[in-house]
Amino acid sequence: MPHVPNLRSPYAKVGRLVYFGRMLDKIRLHSRGRLPADYVENLGDKTPGMFDTRCCAFLRIPYDDLRRRTLRGGTDEAVLEWAERRGGRRTDEECAVWNGFMMKRGWRDGAAITQRLRRRIKEGGLVGKKIETYFDFIDFDEGRDPLSARSWEAV
Repeated sequence: MPHVPNLRSPYAKVGRLVYFGRMLDKIRLHSRGRLPADYVENLGDKTPGMFDTRCCAFLRIPYDDLRRRTLRGGTDEAVLEWAERRGGRRTDEECAVWNGFMMKRGWRDGAAITQRLRRRIKEGGLVGKKIETYFDFIDFDEGRDPLSARSWEAV
């Protein structure tokens, strides 16, 4: 995939959560017709195992409700606050577990998931890159250096 303007790294946090901001970016870009077609099939909470589905389940909110709220406007933090009021605020520990799970997805996650990640790396022409997770893959695939987004590993 090429770089998609205004689509942030899945590592970027909004509040205490990774990925959430990326999902909001995809919602906004799709509403303006600026989300590449390859991304559209993964929108929403209808496909088990996809990140939008997992994020909405974690927040305990339907994707369509989140989409409507996001498109009404406001900051990412305001949308997250709305989601937490609606689905229930998660503890710091729950958020830490969520972030860890999401950031490590694809790394030693069972044969099928890891094989799918390896296939995507090959199809994307990214063999030889330091890709261990789906977040790494997404960043490299979109032209970002995932190590710059994972500053705690650069130390």
